[in-house]
Amino acid sequence: MPVMNEKPNIPQATLETVARSLYKETLSYGFRQVDYVRFVNCILDCAMQNRTDGSYKRQPALSTVSKGNVEKLPIQSDRIVIRPLCRKDLHLIEHWLNDPEGRYFQLSRTTARTMPIDELLDSEKHVVGMVTLPDQKPIGTVAFLNRDRVQKKAELRKLIGEPHYRGRGLAREAANLWIQFGIQGLKLHKIYLNTLDTNIRNIRLNEDLGFRVEGILRDEILVDDEYKDVLRMGLVHE
Repeated sequence: MPVMNEKPNIPQATLETVARSLYKETLSYGFRQVDYVRFVNCILDCAMQNRTDGSYKRQPALSTVSKGNVEKLPIQSDRIVIRPLCRKDLHLIEHWLNDPEGRYFQLSRTTARTMPIDELLDSEKHVVGMVTLPDQKPIGTVAFLNRDRVQKKAELRKLIGEPHYRGRGLAREAANLWIQFGIQGLKLHKIYLNTLDTNIRNIRLNEDLGFRVEGILRDEILVDDEYKDVLRMGLVHE
């Protein structure tokens, strides 16, 4: 018999977020009430066929091997370099933000206001890096927005702007390297992210980086005349 009370269990916030994500997908598919009963029974059947001890297998945070000091930019790993953003980069970032994949990079998750592109460079509240290949070709950007020097926390944003380099694990590698810089270089105690992407895959990817679900804010902001949920995840450096 499986041991159903083995610790640690999946956090309740994660369960609720995953359930809401599944519900939204099935609702758009046209599920009726009777379909949900059948759906739950199918999940139970799958779970019984693949018995485990019922415990939550917490994934260790990914370890991107940095090359050299990560306390000051530029920082690098085998595949990427992150250097400070400079004004000549703004036109390229503006181009990336016009892409559907990048439009939410500069969106405020609390006010739905689109941040002016110059603010990324001019505001002391933001720390922004340019992600390049070792040959200095720019492919994306990472940022700590709304840095709070007193509370030692900031919001993580990441974007691989060049479509050709998406799906290769470079965003995750850049984020991991940027997190190391945030902890060691900026002395951040907490790094958090607010994302409109509440699907299971995105949750798991962020958990692999060391983040944990803190909650989901329902109908938090209005985007394109539609209310959106905001998923809040956090990483605390002890």
